[in-house]
Formats: sequence, C-alpha cells, structure tokens
Amino acid sequence: MRHRFPGAQDGWARFDGPAGTQVVDTAITAMTQWLTDGRNGCGGGHFAAAQAADALVDRTRATVGRLFSADPAGITFGPNMTTLTFAFSRAVASTLSPGDRIVGTRLDHDANVSTWMRAAATVGAEHVLAGFDPAVGTLVPDDVISLIDERTRWVTLPGASNLLGSAPDLGPIIEAAHAVGARVFIDAVALAPHKRIDIEALGCDALVSSPYKWYAPHSGMLWCRPDLLQSLPVFKVRPSYDQGPSRFETGMPNFEAIAGIEAAARFLLEEGMDQLEADETALFEPLLTGLQAIQGVTVWGLQGLEGRTPTAAFTVAGHSPDAVARALAAEKIAVWDGHNYAIEVVGQLGLAETGGVVRAGISRYIDEDDVRRLLDVVARLAAA
Repeated sequence: MRHRFPGAQDGWARFDGPAGTQVVDTAITAMTQWLTDGRNGCGGGHFAAAQAADALVDRTRATVGRLFSADPAGITFGPNMTTLTFAFSRAVASTLSPGDRIVGTRLDHDANVSTWMRAAATVGAEHVLAGFDPAVGTLVPDDVISLIDERTRWVTLPGASNLLGSAPDLGPIIEAAHAVGARVFIDAVALAPHKRIDIEALGCDALVSSPYKWYAPHSGMLWCRPDLLQSLPVFKVRPSYDQGPSRFETGMPNFEAIAGIEAAARFLLEEGMDQLEADETALFEPLLTGLQAIQGVTVWGLQGLEGRTPTAAFTVAGHSPDAVARALAAEKIAVWDGHNYAIEVVGQLGLAETGGVVRAGISRYIDEDDVRRLLDVVARLAAA
C-alpha cells in the first residue's frame, strides 16, 4: 500500500517502522485541513472553532475505542507513550505503600520498566522483574505468575517485544494478577500496529499505545478503566477538567495530532486488522526465513511466525550491528541497531557489550522488492 504513504515514495526501503511509521495520506490531509480551515483553536468555548475542537476529541475517542474494542470514556491522548506512562505511574505511586509490590518483565521496552521502578522507589514499594526464556525470546507465563503474591498491586506487561517481536500469552498472567486484587498495565506499542486488540476481552486495567507507530503523527494514547481513571490522584493544575479522560490530558491537547489519529484509526478499521496481519505475515515470512538461511546470521527470539509480530532482530557474524545498519543505509535500506530501549532484553541475551541487534520490521508500505534488497545486502556482508 505504498501509494497511501507520501513519505515512502523516495526509494528507501523503510524497515524502521518499529520505531515509527510513515503517516498515511488521510491523516496528513486531516491535519492539514485542521490547521488551515479555521477550526484550529482551543476547546471549551462557545464559538464554532472551540466547539469543533471538543467534537474532534470526542469523535477521535470513539473511533479509537472501536479500533481497540474499548470504552471511549477511558481514552486519553498525550505526546507519547513514555510521557503518559510516567504520568500514570506517578499517579499510581500516590496509592502505594511501603512493602507493596509491582511486577514487571525483562521483555519490556524501558518505558514500561523505569517508569514503574521510579514510582516504586518514591514510596518504598518493591519493583521486581520476571525474566523471559532466552531460547525463544518470549515470556513463560508461570515465570511472571510466580512473582505475583498478596502484596502485588500492579503487574506491567508487554503486548509484544519491541525488539524481538514476540507477543506473549498474557491471559493467564492477567487472571493471576486479578485473583490477588492486582491491576494490570499493558504496553501495546509494539503490538497495536500489527494485530487486532480487544481490550474488553483482554481484561486489562490500563493499556498504552503510540499512534505514530500505526501511521498517525507523533502522539501517545492511554486507555484506563473509567472508574480507575477517575479515582487516581492525577498530577494536574487545579482549573483543568477533573472528570473523565481529560484528567490525564494536562495542558492544551494537540488537536492537529488528534485529527491525524482519528484518520489513521479509520484507515486501520477500513482495512481491517485481520487482513492487515495476513498481508504483513505474507511479507515477513520470506524476510524471516531468508535471514535464517544466511550462514553467519543469527535471528534472535522466536524462529517461526506464530506468537509474534513481523519484527526481526538479528546479528551478522564478524560485523557489529552498527556496521550492518550503516551498510544497509548506504543502499537506502533503513533499519535500527542497538538496544532500541529494550535494555533488559539485550542484557538477558548477553548482547549489551556487543552492540545489541539489527532490527527490521514490516509496515504497510514495505513490498517484496524491499525484502529482497535487504536480504541481498545482508548476504553480501555475511559472506565478506
């Protein structure tokens, strides 16, 4: 679907999507129109532009709610997932006591680790991390469940690994957390662009996503159970709204970004997440098997297509990840290298001192020729 993405028309093979995707055409149009047709303004007033701003936010909450099968009354927009998670964990910290426990995992992006580590430290609560199975690069539910006890107040989980692509089975962990009265917070940033998420069926208490990784502008989205959202002691200025999801929207919302979020969510709804997953898998399969077939290349994490997103983390013998990324960039192929903020992951895999991995992900504007180009360059490097 490259024709839908103006930023992907420059000849680059953009495998950098796990860090942020190109913006879909309808989102670009929505943002431009918002900024140019006189509706640009602030919400909360009695004049037309202010009413349009309020209507946009309500409409976008409803659209994103449909995308995630979630109550729109729990949807908050913000600058990015990290900022929203810091705000959320800071509010949660005010409800904790010394001796309380937060359980996290080493499979997570650091935005779902340091945020909770700091929250626990401020009140003398305990923050513990469950490891993952390094042989397959995913969580074993029982390893997380073994850390959940009657002291546990929150369990924080990855919807998918942003580095390895593995999407663990969270159901048993969520059930175990709720059995002791704990709440569950899910980082769905790496999952949302690739698989249909049904928050109601999942049963979590809060979930964060990054719209700029599903074809919207740079922005963040937090969903929280409305009753929980209302009860948390949010850090906010006194005159701001104290009812509903606006409690976490400190300061004036980025209305042009919200216009883009609505359009990107509609794009995904119209395409259908199940169809999107099937199309991405058809492209990822030759990328994954092609990398695995190159002598000297190691693909880290799950080796098959099940239980994962279309993101591959690999290393090439005799070449640092940085050198591989530079060689690919010289051929107009964009990838990321290093830890990609998954510092616990590269630490457990023993890759922290060797530069981490090369990460390549499938987005809707990648095609078969892009995959062939990447595999050809990697094969030449491995043979050198």
